[in-house]
Amino acid sequence: MTRQELEQQLLSLSLSDKAEIVQGLTKALSMGGRGITKTPGVCGGEACIAGTRVAVWLLVEARQIGIAESQLLQDYVHIAAADLVNAWAYAEAHPEEIATAILANNEAA
Repeated sequence: MTRQELEQQLLSLSLSDKAEIVQGLTKALSMGGRGITKTPGVCGGEACIAGTRVAVWLLVEARQIGIAESQLLQDYVHIAAADLVNAWAYAEAHPEEIATAILANNEAA
C-alpha cells in the first residue's frame, strides 16, 4: 500500500477513529525519542536532541526554509522520526527561545 492509498483510507475514517490513530502514532513516536536536553558547554547550552549536538532551533529553521522531515532524517542519520516529534513539540512550547536562537545564529553568520 502506498502512502497516498493509506492517506485516502485514513481520511475516510470517522473523526473519533482518526483521533485514536493520531494518539496511537504520537505515543509510539514519542516513546522512541530521546527527548530534548540543554547541556552547558554543548552547542552553547541550546536545546538539543538528547545525546546529540543537533539543536532544536537548527531543525526548526530547516523546516521553515522548506526542508522535509525525510531529508532531515537522511542528513542527520543519528536521529529518528520520534526525535523530530520531540523537537517540534519543544519548539511549539518554547517559541520565543527558538526564535531568539535562530536570530542569534543568523546574526553571527
